[in-house]
Amino acid sequence: MANSGNLNFNDPLFIHPSDTPGMNLITDRLTGVENYGIWSRAMLIALRAKNKISLIDGTNKRPHAGAATVSQWERVNALVLSWIMNSVSKEIFGGIVYATEAHVVWSDLKKQFDKINGSRIFSIHRDIGRMSQGNDTISVYYCKLKQLWDKYASLVTLPSCECDTARKYIEHDQQHRLLQFLLGLNESYIYIRSQILIMDPLPSIGHAFSIISQEESHILLSAVDPPTSIFYSKQNKPAPKKRIS
Repeated sequence: MANSGNLNFNDPLFIHPSDTPGMNLITDRLTGVENYGIWSRAMLIALRAKNKISLIDGTNKRPHAGAATVSQWERVNALVLSWIMNSVSKEIFGGIVYATEAHVVWSDLKKQFDKINGSRIFSIHRDIGRMSQGNDTISVYYCKLKQLWDKYASLVTLPSCECDTARKYIEHDQQHRLLQFLLGLNESYIYIRSQILIMDPLPSIGHAFSIISQEESHILLSAVDPPTSIFYSKQNKPAPKKRIS
């Protein structure tokens, strides 16, 4: 009979001593259609880190009865099942608690909640168009935009091939994000925004963020420290002459 001590660390059936049924792999719980995209992505990242993806995509199937690994497979399957159950709401938990295989539960949750429709895409696209810096710092504003871009990308599949058409499409998408970022900046950044827009080629969104962040630091520093000319004018101002009575 196989056990973790006899398995290679890279084997999906290996159980690390820190892997326990009560673990919460992610902080957010699945509540329904509205957060399935983010939840499933976070769970995939966590399960990949645990080397347990094959238990939910169906590639690591239950061994035949009498196989040396059947007992170990059942332990790992139960472990992954518990991790999934720990990450869903009480309402969803009630519908999967009697399941016996992790990949069946994963597949059923996808069929039930992975609903991509035009209204969701429209809503996110509208939020991106309305996003502006306002009272946020450049970093907070950029993070909010990036979260919306990531949500949009999870719903709209971009070309992933190495062809020239896909490369141009991705370049266009990145340029569009850059313009959205610059468009939402406060008017205090109008000059640096103009300087970025005349750069040839246009910088990446990451480079533009770095430039704007430096400008933000200069603006904040100017607001705190008085101009040098004012300081020296006060220091060198002659003392008033005493009146002779």
